Amino acid sequence: MLTLAVVFVLCVALYLYGTRTFTYWEKKGIKHDKPLPFFGNNSRMYFWKKSMTQIGVEMYWKYPKEKVVGFYRAMRPELVVRDPEIIKRILVSDFGHFHMRGINTHKTVIEPITKNLFFADGDIWKLLRQNMTPAFTSGKLKAMFPLIVERAERMQNHAINAPPTGRVLDSRELMARYTTDFIGACGFGLDMDSLSEENSAFRKLGIDIFKVELSQIIKQMLKEIFPEACKHFRIFGKIENDMNALVKTILQKRNYEPCGRNDFVDLLLECKKKVKMVGQSIETVKSNGMPEVVSFELTDELIMAQIFIFFGAGFETSSSSTSYTLHELAYHPEEQRKVQEEIDRVLAKYDNKLCYDAVSEMTYLHCAFKEGIRIFPSLGHLVRQCARKYTFPELDLTIDEGVSILIPVQALHTDPLYFEEPEKFKPSRFLTDFINPMTKNIYLPFGEGPRLCIGGRLGLMQSLAGMAAVLSRYSVEPAPQTVRHPRVDPTSNAVQGVIGGLPLMFKLRTK
Repeated sequence: MLTLAVVFVLCVALYLYGTRTFTYWEKKGIKHDKPLPFFGNNSRMYFWKKSMTQIGVEMYWKYPKEKVVGFYRAMRPELVVRDPEIIKRILVSDFGHFHMRGINTHKTVIEPITKNLFFADGDIWKLLRQNMTPAFTSGKLKAMFPLIVERAERMQNHAINAPPTGRVLDSRELMARYTTDFIGACGFGLDMDSLSEENSAFRKLGIDIFKVELSQIIKQMLKEIFPEACKHFRIFGKIENDMNALVKTILQKRNYEPCGRNDFVDLLLECKKKVKMVGQSIETVKSNGMPEVVSFELTDELIMAQIFIFFGAGFETSSSSTSYTLHELAYHPEEQRKVQEEIDRVLAKYDNKLCYDAVSEMTYLHCAFKEGIRIFPSLGHLVRQCARKYTFPELDLTIDEGVSILIPVQALHTDPLYFEEPEKFKPSRFLTDFINPMTKNIYLPFGEGPRLCIGGRLGLMQSLAGMAAVLSRYSVEPAPQTVRHPRVDPTSNAVQGVIGGLPLMFKLRTK
């Protein structure tokens, strides 16, 4: 009898623990789905049924009249934001309250690999951003362009090598190999040779970064449900080991000193030589209201984390965007012809050579790319976290420090309220400014505000050049195994992926 009583008490205690935050949105009068103990509204992500982007889309359309919708990620309250003005306030106007991504589940125990520019919060993020911005100036991007051309030509001549009768290739994999080689060359001074080598070690590393293992999902779920008890769980242990080996190779090749290439690694080594990076705090202020001055040292651990995100994000987002745009062009041959006619016309001005100025003039190609990432943005949702108590004036809603924000980019990009015939692939919509001024706040393929993607222009440049190289020589068509509307991979919670890749028929053009 005593045993049953103990079990009953334990069950009640567990239930109360697993539901202790679930009155948060109800008390504030915010509509939300009923959460499950421990899992909140996030059980389908934990069990690989839907990605976070897919869940965000679902919540967006389920409550069409609401400006915001309540959500529980495990037991942590989260706010799904549907309103453009509120989105602008979070990302730009009131950024000081929402400068945190809040992806790390614990404030002090953070995996080394996640101390990077994308995941980091607070002062570490601010000083990293401040010191890395010089790597992405227009002049440096232009200086990198010959490296892009070299990889683009290698892709044309060797990786595709399709006859007039055609050759089926997975465009997702093809573009991933191209972007992997470019990131290796421009960022690290390495010839990764993914386009020539079927079993390239660097391509394998790229695949491993975004391959989700069951053990990782379980650890992430436990860290979100029991953040204190599971704070020492390592989700990225294997990748961290691989990245440490890669970084050691890169740094040894340069004798741990800048070598004059002025690339990403040189920038990091220059920062390391400063002993400490110094700047104004985004987290703490003096009694007079002025920001405190903060500093920290760029350790080898932090260098590894920055190289990880530059490598991973640099190739994966661009390959996702370019391959999906090619997929849409394959199903819209009339749009593909417009793009190819422009490419031919512009290249003729430049002796049929790809160069920075030529790609800059390819306006319709740019429009097609923008439309591709409108329909299928690589980052299908943005996340932020409230850094201190904040009130939304139009809602009379106050949220507390630690409440997460989810901006459902995928849903916003396909809302007919902002885009006429959103289901249609219409590059021409980007030839003029949008009629609806709010569209600016909801077209967010690279984010917005101070945490706007630092490598956005670099990604755009390599993407346009890659597509120009492909379409100047080849046409793309649906292959027998191509799926018109590919299924989103529910495990792809960082960069959106699709099940089965994006196979296309590549045919040599006859001009």
